[in-house]
Amino acid sequence: MDAVGRFFSSPRFAVAGASNDAHKFGFKILAWYHQHSLPVTPLNPRTPEIQLSSAHSYDTVASPRLLASPSQTSLSVVTPPAVTLPLLQEAHSVGVPAVWLQPGTFDDAVLDYARSHFEAVIAGDGGSGSEGWCVLVDGEDGLEAAGVQWASQRL
Repeated sequence: MDAVGRFFSSPRFAVAGASNDAHKFGFKILAWYHQHSLPVTPLNPRTPEIQLSSAHSYDTVASPRLLASPSQTSLSVVTPPAVTLPLLQEAHSVGVPAVWLQPGTFDDAVLDYARSHFEAVIAGDGGSGSEGWCVLVDGEDGLEAAGVQWASQRL
């Protein structure tokens, strides 16, 4: 739980693989950050905006190097392993301190790289869900572990 607490101690968050498709985890995870009133930036090189609802939208950035303050941003990843590794390499190069690799986003090479280049990595076995660590399942416990105050808001 130390890594989860470190992840949520960042003042900013980003979701790589954010999507406008409400059925995809990239949408659901971005919505989770929004619903918990956390400052979040979606990363998606193919769309300029993610629309969570008619009243809530977020401008996207194409990559970690375009984040406003990458060294103060923890990154949730919702991309396939082939995309995740170069994404993590760029995130490391700009100082992102912590990453949360959602189930299905990593293979052994991605895990090895992440564990040797970031202060905190949440991935693999563990958490409360059957598929491993997931922000949607374990995020609120992580917020509490980090002492983060949050207020729930609706979409």
